[in-house]
Amino acid sequence: MWMYLISTFIATCLFIAFSVKTLFPYLWADLLNFGDLLRILLRFLSRRRRRPFFFALDRFLEQTADHPNKVFVVYNNESYTYASTDKKSNKIANALNAHPSYTAGDTVALFMANEPAYMFTWLALAKLGSPVAMLNHNIRTKSLLHCFNCCKAKVLIAASELKEAIEDVLPSLREQGVVVLLMVQSCDTPGIESFSDKVDQASEAALPHSLRSNITFKSPAVYIYTSGTTGLPKAAVVNQNRLLIALAVLASNGVSSSDVIYLNLPLYHTAGFMIGFIGSIETGSTIILKKKFSASQFWDDCRKHNVTVVQYIGEVMRYLCSTPKRENDKDHKVRLAIGNGIRAEIWREFLNRFGNIQVKEFYASTEGNVGFVNYAGKIGAIGRVNFLYRKIFPYSFIKYDTERDEPIRDANGFCIEALKGETGLLVSKITDIAPFVGYAQNEEQTEKKRLRNVFKKGDLYFNSGDLMRLDQDNFIYFQDRVGDTFRWKGENVATTEVSDILTLCDCLKEANVYGVQVPGHEGRIGMAAVTMEKDAQFDGRKIYNHVVSYLPAYARPRFIRIKDVVELTATFKQLKVKLVEESFDPGRIQDPLYILDDVHKSYMPLTPQIHTSIISGIMKL
Repeated sequence: MWMYLISTFIATCLFIAFSVKTLFPYLWADLLNFGDLLRILLRFLSRRRRRPFFFALDRFLEQTADHPNKVFVVYNNESYTYASTDKKSNKIANALNAHPSYTAGDTVALFMANEPAYMFTWLALAKLGSPVAMLNHNIRTKSLLHCFNCCKAKVLIAASELKEAIEDVLPSLREQGVVVLLMVQSCDTPGIESFSDKVDQASEAALPHSLRSNITFKSPAVYIYTSGTTGLPKAAVVNQNRLLIALAVLASNGVSSSDVIYLNLPLYHTAGFMIGFIGSIETGSTIILKKKFSASQFWDDCRKHNVTVVQYIGEVMRYLCSTPKRENDKDHKVRLAIGNGIRAEIWREFLNRFGNIQVKEFYASTEGNVGFVNYAGKIGAIGRVNFLYRKIFPYSFIKYDTERDEPIRDANGFCIEALKGETGLLVSKITDIAPFVGYAQNEEQTEKKRLRNVFKKGDLYFNSGDLMRLDQDNFIYFQDRVGDTFRWKGENVATTEVSDILTLCDCLKEANVYGVQVPGHEGRIGMAAVTMEKDAQFDGRKIYNHVVSYLPAYARPRFIRIKDVVELTATFKQLKVKLVEESFDPGRIQDPLYILDDVHKSYMPLTPQIHTSIISGIMKL
């Protein structure tokens, strides 16, 4: 009898477990995610109630006090513990605080590539209560000045190798009375001061808390420049509250103090700074910092440092899969890859080649107020949602007219929610928990991201600009971006601003910029259909020098097509659809075609032979 009851009980349990798994295959993942979300929310609310205010910096100070001798950053062959990092940041802070033209709390611009000094300096500035403008070290001249000016920085701290870039804009900086500090022992350029020598002589003593006592959760912490506007970027304001939330990103994905994180994404971007750096402060992990991404060194570095967690953008995964196969491809300790932008076919190839690595694809934007995580690991999806998440962060996918470039509204003027399986524009309600701060010194662009009267009169939503689709299992799939943007080399490029840069060249009258697909490459590469000024000749070398001076490599139009006129719609918008379809194929285009040639430093004629070599993959772009 007892054996019968026991066997019946076991069979019933197995049947229930099988039924639940069949009918609700993601239930366990949903429950675990619910627990993580609840734990993060409670920790966040607890920290919000602490007095004095608790910020990301305070978490670093906690980790330093608890684990002073633990290695925090490894760069090349040098290691820095939490304690040594703290002391180095103190020296930078004390050196800057002693400068007669600096006052604690002044906005400071940081102009560096990935190196430990970047992290030390940010921590120093946080101790002084100074917001930090994180400049892209690839930008030059007009873009550099624009980025510096839009956040009203009073001090510029730069790496030694960027001296020439600073000298190009130095007259303008001097006119504004900007203090320029270069990380060198000595400098004889008038208007640029050496800073490393002052740091070496400065005290390691901790900075008094009073220097940052006026900081609140709404105070700007950093300005991160959105890659969506590469010609003239927008400075997204990331306040202290947003950084406090960012602390949880790695921890919520199962990263702990025992993990070693490989950080090769730029620190001036959200992924590298907020996820890699700030996220590691929360977990107490060790960071293996690289100056830049290298596909050939990636796995060797992971083996050398026993890396367990890597970050990626879609291009990183594709580059890794494009390297020659090796017998030891699966010989590593990497267990988790976290990032965004990986295509389904690359995802599968990555797993097949490099082993059983958990891929946590997510969706977020620097200035946005909503994000998603594909915690269940379904290949191709950027996230999964549930009822609880939507209650905390109200969002919706609304029907969008891509031809008119605006949301579709009903007879009452309200937006229409897209059904499951339909493509819709992601919008997220702006609330106290999910605020939208906007862009520094750019109210016009800030207002463009606000969508009003969405579902009822007076409501206010953040317009993500991203088209997505929700399937029947509540997985989200990215479809496209609205407006004039394309994505290349992991960067979003605003076509209108690239057009503005092109037409600064005196031989070009108009420029219609768009992205075209290239076989074997992620995203779309830049192309421009241009018209010439009257009696002007196309000067490939002159235009090459112009775009190189004003645009980073990923934003430079790789192809130029010369037309007699730029076609417009009835509402005076540039027509792009046909141009995109014709791409850069000389077999379909009768207009003169040119390709950017870095070897000859000019735009050279695009021949059918060159086109064939690009399409076949012989020529890499």
